[in-house]
Amino acid sequence: MQSIPLWQPSPERIAAANLTAFMRYVRERCGADIRDYPALYDWSIADPDRFWPAVWSFCGVIASTQGETVLADRDRMPGARWFPDARLNFAENLLRRRDDATAIVFWGEDRIKSSITYAELHAEVSRLAQALQAAGVKRGDRVAAYMPNLPGTVIAMLAATSLGAIWSSCSPDFGVQGVLDRFGQIEPSILFAAEGYFYNGKTINLIDRLKDIAANLPSLQKIIVVPYTRGDPDIDGIPNAVNVHGFMNPYHPREIDFVQLPFDHPLYIMYSSGTTGVPKCIVHGAGGTLLQQLKEHVLHVDLKPGDRIFYFTTCGWMMWNWLVSALAARATLLLYDGSPFAADGRILFDFAEAERMTVFGTSAKYLDAAAKIGLEPRKSHKLVALKCILSTGSPLVPESYDYVYSRIKPDVQLASISGGTDILACFAVGNPVLPVWRGELQCRGLGMKVEVYDDDGQPVRGKKGELVCTVPFPSMPVGFWNDVGGKKYHAAYFDRFPGVWCHGDFVELTAHDGLIIYGRSDAVLNPGGVRIGTAEIYRQVESLNEVVESIVIGQDWDRDVRVVLFVRLRDSLVLGQALVDKIKKQIRDHTTPRHVPAKIVQVSDIPRTKSGKIVELAVRDVVHGLTVKNLEALANPEALQLYKDIPELNL
Repeated sequence: MQSIPLWQPSPERIAAANLTAFMRYVRERCGADIRDYPALYDWSIADPDRFWPAVWSFCGVIASTQGETVLADRDRMPGARWFPDARLNFAENLLRRRDDATAIVFWGEDRIKSSITYAELHAEVSRLAQALQAAGVKRGDRVAAYMPNLPGTVIAMLAATSLGAIWSSCSPDFGVQGVLDRFGQIEPSILFAAEGYFYNGKTINLIDRLKDIAANLPSLQKIIVVPYTRGDPDIDGIPNAVNVHGFMNPYHPREIDFVQLPFDHPLYIMYSSGTTGVPKCIVHGAGGTLLQQLKEHVLHVDLKPGDRIFYFTTCGWMMWNWLVSALAARATLLLYDGSPFAADGRILFDFAEAERMTVFGTSAKYLDAAAKIGLEPRKSHKLVALKCILSTGSPLVPESYDYVYSRIKPDVQLASISGGTDILACFAVGNPVLPVWRGELQCRGLGMKVEVYDDDGQPVRGKKGELVCTVPFPSMPVGFWNDVGGKKYHAAYFDRFPGVWCHGDFVELTAHDGLIIYGRSDAVLNPGGVRIGTAEIYRQVESLNEVVESIVIGQDWDRDVRVVLFVRLRDSLVLGQALVDKIKKQIRDHTTPRHVPAKIVQVSDIPRTKSGKIVELAVRDVVHGLTVKNLEALANPEALQLYKDIPELNL
């Protein structure tokens, strides 16, 4: 085991951390003698009736009523109810600041730059909310967005939720069927849509797609078109379409009448990846989303007023919803839309330097790709303000920790975080007062009783097993849309271990009380009855210079399962026996003989979801001759053809 962490917060950083102030607050207000994070964590899961109100007050939740009851029906999971008497509005909490400081900075690749102050943000939300109300939008209506990651998308979400409407969004890189698979289930009355977007220097026109969407979504009463790639797009051919500027023009800024709603009032409808069928519609409540994300932003990310937080995300990934809540911490949002590798791969670090970014959020795949193309921001950019790098989306391999500290910034906190669309929050998070250990997520999140279960449902430490959460938490979904009796919701998380949330990650709880994630449980390999996390293989394969990326599956073979590895190599390289032997040796030397693939196959592309996650289950289905049910969920569905009827896999 490592004896020295990669990063250790200085005494000054610890003293100034919000977490340190929160521990002092708990000692003074709650009478709990909390002096360090382990004690705080233990208290947070043992005494939710005092912990969550402490988060509420410390983070300054705005509500007309909090109510005396913290948790009702606490013995039901699912079914527990948080703050059942509370009344609040999500948008009101994000619009708490109204001064002339910068609220949002936007870059659209290297073409468009803009910013908006907190005062301007409030004014624009006020005008749009009035326009939506005049159009008939009311509590419980669904307002959807087919939008890039623009300031206007944030404004539209805040305007809709100020009225009590339910917000749902997907990225404009979805095709028409992908949009219909999602929005067709929830029947929105309003759709916000850009007329186009930029990606990797190209302009993509969305007008024809909007015509098809309008023709196939009969619930739509109005499509509000937001100009982005051109100033005055021709929208005459889109039924019930109006330019957002004309829609808002009759209205002037005024105080917003934020509708006060129950804690569990639906706020967002999110979607599962949809690679095994039509996406599930996951409904999240306003209070649970706000309280969890405030806890994470203020206590775990250590956001303070004046911090400038960025996350590379589209509006189809839950990290967009997570990012925008940073407004409630009075931070500045740095929004980017387009390719992360524009401007010779430097664009995100150009953004970080130019805008004095303090928190840089990205995916594990981005960091791996940046290392592969030789980016060295430590030499090429001045990242003086940067204090934290966040990573999620897939397991962050130990070599990426090395890359961050050797090539990006040696004194930065690297926080690999993990949770998901299912909870709109994290089970494992960063921590400004704890060290960073190579290959480990720093800690379990406050208030989240995360354990690792073996196959018999017994908690284990230092061994691999299922990530579970054994007590209720505020951001559990309200339910699934149109799920009568909650059957789909229960089956998704509670069938494996009744009364316990089973998240579907294959993990290990470490001696440092951190976590190592080995991959999704449903993609775990099982040769000879031994469970192997796919991340263990990716780590070794992708450390080789010849391999750009890889995907591994288990193929049913000879009454067992054999490991099959697909590799995408650097340009012009061909997979010969020498490289096959090198890959196998790398895996054998650093894992076990059972990890070594029985077959290694070269491919030219690897299929992935719109948010960049590789789709092991879809590849496994194709290899086994099964039909992939929802190609619209993939960014590059044509890549699946590469895995069909491969002669080598019949031997």
